[in-house]
Amino acid sequence: MKINLKKITKPFIIAELSANHNGKIENIFKLIDQAKKCGANAIKIQSYTPQSMTLDCKNKHFYINEGPWKDSYLYDLYQKGTTPYSWHKEIFSYAKKKDILCFSTPFDIESLKLLEKLKTPLYKIASFEINHIPLLEAVGRTKKPVIISTGMADTKDIDLAVKTLKKNGSKDIAILHCISSYPSKPHNYNLNFINILKKYNFPVGLSDHTIGNIVAISSVGFGVKIFEKHIKLDGQKGLDSNFSTNLNEFKDYVNSINLSFSAMGTENFDRQKLEGPSKKHRRSIFVSKDVKKNDIITEKNIAVVRPSNGLHPKYYFKILGKKINKDISAGTPLKKIFIKD
Repeated sequence: MKINLKKITKPFIIAELSANHNGKIENIFKLIDQAKKCGANAIKIQSYTPQSMTLDCKNKHFYINEGPWKDSYLYDLYQKGTTPYSWHKEIFSYAKKKDILCFSTPFDIESLKLLEKLKTPLYKIASFEINHIPLLEAVGRTKKPVIISTGMADTKDIDLAVKTLKKNGSKDIAILHCISSYPSKPHNYNLNFINILKKYNFPVGLSDHTIGNIVAISSVGFGVKIFEKHIKLDGQKGLDSNFSTNLNEFKDYVNSINLSFSAMGTENFDRQKLEGPSKKHRRSIFVSKDVKKNDIITEKNIAVVRPSNGLHPKYYFKILGKKINKDISAGTPLKKIFIKD
C-alpha cells in the first residue's frame, strides 16, 4: 500500500499505537481493529530497543523526575514500552489483512533496516529524533515519503532536518506541528505556528497530544490534512494511556475532523442550490395600502418587507413620486409593469 503525501486532499488520520500494547501483541491486533473501525487511514508503531535509545545506567542523568513517566529510569521505560522486533512482521501482515496502512517510526539505523525489509511504505521522524542527523540521512536514502514531527524544534532544527532529508533523496515530505507535552493543553498548542511550517511548501499536519478534539478541529482551518493521535483500548492503563483516546473518543475525533473539513467547502459554490428556498424570504417592495390608478407612490403605500416576490429594494427611492397605472390591493408584490414611466 503506497502513499503520496503531496497528493493528500482530505483528512489523513493516523492512529498511533506507541506503548499501548502493554506487552501483548494481541492488544496491537485489537488496536488495529479499533483504528479501522473508527475510520483511521493508517496505524503507526514505534521501532526501537532500549539499547538503541539510551544507556542502562541508574544515575541522575537517566532518571525522569516529572511528567507522565515520573520516577522511572530511561532504560526501564523503553524496555517496558518497546514493540519487539519479533512482532513487526505479524503486525504489518495483520494491518494488510485489515486493509489499513501500517508504518513506523524508526529510532536508529538497525530499526530502519528492519523496516526496509518489511517494505514499510513511509517513515515518521519523531520530535525527539529531529536532530538525529545520521538517522535522517539514512531515511532520506530510502527515498520514501517522510513525516516529521516538530515538537521542541525551532526553525533552525526544522531547516536542518528538511535540508538533510532532501539532500539524501527525500522528495515527499510532510511536517507536523507538535507540542511535546503529555498531555498538552489546547491553549499551549499555538496553532499559528502552522503558518511558519507552510513556508516549507510541504503538506502540514498535526501531532495531537491534547485531550479532546478542539485543537484538531481548529487546525483544519489552517489547512492541516494529516493528523496523528494516540489510541488505547477501553479502560486501559499504561505508559501512554493518559494522553490516548479510547474507541468512542477516537471515533468522535475522526468524525469531528471530517465534519470540520467538509464545512470548509470551497470558495466557489452554488448558492442557489444550497440556499434557494431561503432566498425567497428576503425583502422586496410590496404595496402596503390599497392604491388606485394614477395614485402617487409614497412611503405610506409601499414597504420593503419579506418575502422577495416584489421589486428589488434598490428601486425604492427611484420609484417614489411615480404614478400607479392600475388599481392594486394591499399585499400585492409591486412590479415594474404597475408603474408609469
